[in-house]
Amino acid sequence: MKNFFTKFSLSATAILLSASLSAQAQSSSDSAFKPHGQLWGYAFGDFAFKGHSDTVGGGRGGSNQYTKVAQNQSMFQLRRVYLGYNYDISPKFSAEFLFAAEDNATTSAGGYAVATSGDLLTDNKFTAYIKLCNLRWKQIYPGADLVFGQVATPAFPLLSEVVWGYRSIERTVSDIRRTPSFDLGVTLQGRFIPSSDKYGYNVMVGNGQSAKPENDAFKWFYGDVYGKFLNKHLIVDLYQDYERLNWTPTWHHDRNMTKLYIAYTVPKLTVGFEAFTNTLMGDVNAVGSDKKTYHFNTVATDISFYVRGRLYKDKWGFFARYDSYNPSKNIGQFDDGKTFTSYSVNTSQYDPGTKENFMTLGLDYTPVKNVHIMPNIWYNTYANAALASTSKPDGNDMVYRLTFYYIYGK
Repeated sequence: MKNFFTKFSLSATAILLSASLSAQAQSSSDSAFKPHGQLWGYAFGDFAFKGHSDTVGGGRGGSNQYTKVAQNQSMFQLRRVYLGYNYDISPKFSAEFLFAAEDNATTSAGGYAVATSGDLLTDNKFTAYIKLCNLRWKQIYPGADLVFGQVATPAFPLLSEVVWGYRSIERTVSDIRRTPSFDLGVTLQGRFIPSSDKYGYNVMVGNGQSAKPENDAFKWFYGDVYGKFLNKHLIVDLYQDYERLNWTPTWHHDRNMTKLYIAYTVPKLTVGFEAFTNTLMGDVNAVGSDKKTYHFNTVATDISFYVRGRLYKDKWGFFARYDSYNPSKNIGQFDDGKTFTSYSVNTSQYDPGTKENFMTLGLDYTPVKNVHIMPNIWYNTYANAALASTSKPDGNDMVYRLTFYYIYGK
């Protein structure tokens, strides 16, 4: 670790020296620059009706929004509200700031949906937090920007969510399992060919806590590389991350995800594929008949297919998506001759007891630019995986929604 920080310090020094020389060579025409900013935002929400609810007590599906909402419950809801401000300080520096209110999770009580978690005050009122706050140093060396602060991570921003285009309907696969879509740290975003945006990279070191303060000694390492081919119609993105979660002489607990994204997009049709493998070392605590606790590894996989396109001019579109999630791919290792009386999982989004399949489809009506009205179905199924502690019936959550989404300032 000491050698890593020594190398990191030397690399940072070299980058700063290079940037200093670049700044000295900057054209005098920059003196005509005037600082300016842009206020922007968007919001989406729904009228939703829970047509069917998982019958297993307590609900399954982790922190999915509809996991614990009672059957036949109807609700008007805001699922995300953004208010952002981007400011160009100089030709070399810009700042980004974003307030966000989202993740308004609900549970049921007395047959009614009651908000109990998410971005809520103690009196359950929906509130905002600081999601992004960063400073960008442009062209710190040819083709690369250095960003410091709270920023979108390489798991999220550059391609997959933008090309999918329907975050207002559902998150991307890694975001559903809460791989940080934003984090506090330092990021290097660049192009392999400075004059072309066809091939690039994005690497980051962050706390791994999103908007929360750091609470351990470990950092989350993110990185991805991407390419755009066939006149930029074919997009390929490869992502990798790693973080230690707990590290003691008796318990080595970490995680690393590999994710591949491929999409083919033309103006009237986009077809996409996204898949990840996430290996969580020592994530399951299994108690044996000898009363000892054993730590086991799990491997989770998720595969997502989607299609979206236009039906009539720019007024009507459609979208459909299918995800298959298996959190127990490596669970056969438990069959090693020991009898286990119970187990617990350390990472709640990767409980290896339940497989899930997610489906959505809908229409997109755009009466004017930046306003979308989308009737859609949100459907998630649950089935026992190999490590289910007790046999549970298959179940599903079915939600019928009329989703609205509008953008302002852009």
